[in-house]
Amino acid sequence: MCGIHGFFTSNQDQVANNSLIRKMVTSTNHRGPDYSGFENLHPVYFGHNRLSIIDLNPEANQPMNFGKYWIVFNGEIYNYKEIRQELREKGIVFSTASDTEVILKSYDFYGEKCVEKFIGMWAFSIFNNEDKSLFCSRDRFGIKPFYYLHHENNLYFSSEIKSLKTTPYFSSNLNLSQVNRGLQLGWIGYKNETYFSSIQSLEPGHNLKYKDNKLSISKYWSYLSEQKVIDTNEAVHQFKELFDNSLQLHVRSDVPIGATLSGGIDSSSIVSSLLKNKMSSNLETFSIYYDSTKGFDERPFIKTIEQKYPEQFQLNYYSPTEQEIAKDFDAISHTMDFPLSGSSPVSQYYVMKLAKEKGIKVILSGQGADDYMGGYMHSYYRLYAEWMKHFQFGKLSKGIKDYKKIHEASNSKLTNVLMKSALSSIMSEDAIYKFEYKNYLPFLGNKHNDWNAFENYSAGKLNEFHFALMNYSSLPTLLHYEDRNSMAHSIESRVPFLDHRLVELLFQFPDNLKINNGWTKFALRQSMEDVLPKEIQWRTDKKGFVTPGEILWLRGSLAHLLEIDYAQLSFLDKAKTKKIIDEFKAGNNKFATLVWRIATLNHWMKQNS
Repeated sequence: MCGIHGFFTSNQDQVANNSLIRKMVTSTNHRGPDYSGFENLHPVYFGHNRLSIIDLNPEANQPMNFGKYWIVFNGEIYNYKEIRQELREKGIVFSTASDTEVILKSYDFYGEKCVEKFIGMWAFSIFNNEDKSLFCSRDRFGIKPFYYLHHENNLYFSSEIKSLKTTPYFSSNLNLSQVNRGLQLGWIGYKNETYFSSIQSLEPGHNLKYKDNKLSISKYWSYLSEQKVIDTNEAVHQFKELFDNSLQLHVRSDVPIGATLSGGIDSSSIVSSLLKNKMSSNLETFSIYYDSTKGFDERPFIKTIEQKYPEQFQLNYYSPTEQEIAKDFDAISHTMDFPLSGSSPVSQYYVMKLAKEKGIKVILSGQGADDYMGGYMHSYYRLYAEWMKHFQFGKLSKGIKDYKKIHEASNSKLTNVLMKSALSSIMSEDAIYKFEYKNYLPFLGNKHNDWNAFENYSAGKLNEFHFALMNYSSLPTLLHYEDRNSMAHSIESRVPFLDHRLVELLFQFPDNLKINNGWTKFALRQSMEDVLPKEIQWRTDKKGFVTPGEILWLRGSLAHLLEIDYAQLSFLDKAKTKKIIDEFKAGNNKFATLVWRIATLNHWMKQNS
């Protein structure tokens, strides 16, 4: 895990160019404190922050060279050993044990199709010193970031916005369409857009090429669009086998590994599987909790894992105080690069801080499972919508009964579920998000309230929902915070549920392997039969990195964030915005989430003025 930087420039002043690449690298030293490397390949300049995880020897430092190629790489190729052996059998010789060299020599042998062989997370750039071209790639889900700024005959790229701010063509002009999406939906970005009009993000599953001052982008991976009929037992077996294989690959490391742990099924499945299959010795886990009287304490669930696997791992707990959060908030906000759309990343920040204090450099996280396994409560609406569309009212009736039983839902709650399901049955996923964007919260923007439509997925309402979560709404935002929080503390975060083989498998599974008899994430629950404590395996509530932030913190130690500079937010409707803030101060929590987003947007703009 590292920080990558580089540019292709028309500027002939090599002294200035060398100075710039060093500034870019220095701006993200937190991403790789073990080594900083630079290379002048005029007209290309590469820089790298190294966090040593695989092959700790200096020979694996970057930028790395092989023949006419140079590379800077951020991430991990988990199946690098298998690919290296495959290439050795074809006569390729290796001089390091690093996955970076595997990428270079895979590109030399297979060309651009090499990325299709990789299981992992990556953002890299390869320079061909003969034809003066760049080949850049980002992993299938965007686990690792890749930002770029293209201006005339100049291309700059980096792992973080902080680095691109040092470049000569950076403009702080806001992309107001993204500002509105952040306020209304909580999205940190959209497709290739960021909060800055001058900076774009390479989309997940895409390659970027730059040659002869021409930039081209192409997609190399897509979601499978056909569901298969499969026996439940066979499906669960396939999932369990692939999940365990993903974990085996994800624990490859030359440094100690830890894991985040809540009482939820995702992180608990990772930790419990590691322990049961003895994949990691001396495992340390890291958990955050708040005052149990406020409903933000997962320790009782975590305790059941400790009881099932006694003395097999070391638990580490932390409970941030309000005063500590107030003291650290500026640093946390700076870490994120963009406004904080919710308060849960604050908890994640302290999880990573705790892990660093314990000497951990690699941590496993449960991120991503909800987004394609049917984990979110909104998944019910799409499943019921599918039944409504095909007039399967017997299934719908049973589904509602199952829902009522599992979630102890009131009649008013069931009516709400049915109404939302009916709406989903007649609207595409894009249309639903457009409706939410314009109507769910008061629209405060007085400019750019247009809606940039996204691609709809046509293999059932539930997979259509998952496709939107993975590509546009939930996952890109979660992965952004995962990267920034971990790298702020020089930790590599790995997400075993985002092995593309697992995602492809689940997109092929029929709906009943995602929600069955009212149980969400059914394939995962079934596969954990002998692994998880029953209290977690059949847990019905969902929390994640919950915090008391949006209400309690804003009325407590972070109350100063509510002192809004309305002149600074001139692109918002001042009267509407002030009314919402004032009502919150008076005790109205109806739009607490929106108030948080306004407050953090205002704070971020002050930091970046």
